[in-house]
Amino acid sequence: MMRFTLPRDMYYGKGALEDLKKLQGKKAIVVSGGHSMRKGGFLDRVEAYLKEAGMEVKFFEGVEPDPSVETVMRGAQAMTEFQPDWIVAIGGGSPIDAAKAMWAFYEYPDTTFEDLIVPFNFPKLRTKAHFCAIPSTSGTATEVTAFSVITDYAKGIKYPLADFEITPDVAILDPDLVASLPVKQVAYTGMDALTHAIEAYVSTLHTPFTDALAIKAIEMVVDNLPASYKCNMDAREQMHYAQCLAGQAFSNALLGIVHSMAHKTGAAFSTGHIPHGCANAIYLPYVIKYNAHEPEAKRRYADIARRIGLGGVSEDSQVNALCDLISAYNTKLNIPHTLKEFGIDEAEFKEKVATIAVNAVGDACTGSNPRSITPEQMEKLFTCTYYGTEVDF
Repeated sequence: MMRFTLPRDMYYGKGALEDLKKLQGKKAIVVSGGHSMRKGGFLDRVEAYLKEAGMEVKFFEGVEPDPSVETVMRGAQAMTEFQPDWIVAIGGGSPIDAAKAMWAFYEYPDTTFEDLIVPFNFPKLRTKAHFCAIPSTSGTATEVTAFSVITDYAKGIKYPLADFEITPDVAILDPDLVASLPVKQVAYTGMDALTHAIEAYVSTLHTPFTDALAIKAIEMVVDNLPASYKCNMDAREQMHYAQCLAGQAFSNALLGIVHSMAHKTGAAFSTGHIPHGCANAIYLPYVIKYNAHEPEAKRRYADIARRIGLGGVSEDSQVNALCDLISAYNTKLNIPHTLKEFGIDEAEFKEKVATIAVNAVGDACTGSNPRSITPEQMEKLFTCTYYGTEVDF
């Protein structure tokens, strides 16, 4: 028996934010990140639409990038005091992810973070509130997924929380919210979306339902990401939808070790945080080379290459063409090709890589990777991504 879960309602298109008027409830708490949504006037519009729907509105602003356990607990306390029946999260992946975790602690104050990091171990939600997600970036797709990533800074580890209970009830995809995205964010989130779709397509849990979504997402990202990076607004709108398709695919098929590696290195080095989409973009071609040693994974990577019109007669040449395309996109989007190029200190990398490798193997995303991996192999793979060397094992 398998399961395929999506939000009950998705509203999309320019001006879709106005569909907040259709929500029915008495109180809504709006969770957001930094200043961009406030500065762009979107929070004022959200408030006006919710009030038009007859709701009292409270804001919880300032969720940081890569939200912390502490922020989640503060938000849950604010919800406990306000008692909303709608949680509306707007912004990038961080405020939406944080709000998902807040939701669990709001409804179950006695639960612990240790309980939630066990995959698919959430209590039954919607006892107090429903959830609406409105993304302002085109990558994480957390508005349609069963996942939330929360960082424990004391341990330097990102924890992917996973449970279909935290799949939002409503997703609103309004391209107006991504029109002014900085190009670096367009690059990182776009490559995050591509990684989501590719990993979902080769996952051990892929299905005919997820395959269709993943392939369409890959085609749309390949067709639109460079133009979106150059501020073509039609392409930017298509990227907003493409990343959502990718999210629907990976929420049900799960992911692989690109994400395991990104989760465990994002906050691991003193020389600077590695943005999630940037880490995925760096690791993706190396992981494809590693996974392609498994025949079924190679076949599916080659299928992706054929579907997007890449050359090559043999599966090996098609896999290489796919990796070359990803590397070419990284160049076009000014994304580093290695951890060394990103600026990670070599001595610190060598000191920490063995421990990071163990943590990555233990990540929740590793289980659905198409090829198994040991800590020793993971350490070798990380080393390849640091120096840019060939993955030949």
